[in-house]
Amino acid sequence: MSRFFSEKYSNLEAYTPGEQPKDMQYVKLNTNESPFPPSQKAQEYAAQAAQRLQLYCDPECTVLRKTFADTFGIDEDQVLFTNGSDDALNFAFMAFCDESHPAAFPDITYGFYPVFAELNHVPYEEIPLNEDFTINVDNYCGINKTIFIANPNAPTGIPLSLEDIKKILESNPDNVVVIDEAYVDFGTESAVGLINEYDNLLVTQTFSKSRSLAGGRLGMAIGNAALIRDLNTIKYSTNPYNINTMTQAAGTGTLLDDEYSRRNCAVIAENRAYLTERLEKLGFIHTPSTANFVFAKHPELDGGELYRKLKERGVLIRHFTKERIKDYNRITVGTKEQLDILLNKIGEILEEAK
Repeated sequence: MSRFFSEKYSNLEAYTPGEQPKDMQYVKLNTNESPFPPSQKAQEYAAQAAQRLQLYCDPECTVLRKTFADTFGIDEDQVLFTNGSDDALNFAFMAFCDESHPAAFPDITYGFYPVFAELNHVPYEEIPLNEDFTINVDNYCGINKTIFIANPNAPTGIPLSLEDIKKILESNPDNVVVIDEAYVDFGTESAVGLINEYDNLLVTQTFSKSRSLAGGRLGMAIGNAALIRDLNTIKYSTNPYNINTMTQAAGTGTLLDDEYSRRNCAVIAENRAYLTERLEKLGFIHTPSTANFVFAKHPELDGGELYRKLKERGVLIRHFTKERIKDYNRITVGTKEQLDILLNKIGEILEEAK
């Protein structure tokens, strides 16, 4: 840090993104990206949009917003597009949290939640998961805090039911409940259908995972019109032009080719079942994930050691050093070919450990 860096951020511990090494060609199963390219229509729309980059992008995302609303049966004023869902989550911390409305989220979840809380000087509580890494819903009932829950949770992949989400919403009527659905499309029921029933529900989603646009940086917040107006106030006070022209076009093309994304999600769900079955045969234990990743550990292998040995062999997975989960690794579900390479390398490592 320089001597000019503000003291108010002196203790800020920044989020650590997944590795993006360039030293060799890796089988990349560490950042939950889609193994499939963007849809052809998304690519064509983005290429056409590149011809008008001399002009500012549409701050209202008019075409994209209408296309999304038509696709998901909501009103256009019930969705806000952001620069990745991280942007939407940060806006939510800014808009709905303060000294009188502290934040609450699980102790093992998406690592950006505590960072956003610290960045925005928001007091927060980290609520421990159960021993089996499930969320104890009762711990969130009537706590009168702004609640952030990833559903399914990350890095565990374990989902909550809509009935559990309703219970949390109904017991905290004067606080916003943010349901982060970054991985919802791989086997979890979305809470978007509840936004007209609960005025304190905000859902965030992303095009990064199921829609193959991680590099496009496109996310959204979905809720009643009043909540979206609040977030727009934050957006227009920070960066009105937060979604570039090519990304807006790619997002529109993706939505108009929604069947392509759905087919890819189905393949990933099949590959997830294949991966978990093969890992079980190798002696691994894993959580019941409904995401595009598997959270697993082996009783005879240190989690960090497995991560390092796989990296040496050209395969990247994600290891976390937090005490409760340091024996686990998060493995992105890729193509069958990628998974076979991973499994073969794991077999080699297990054989060496004998």
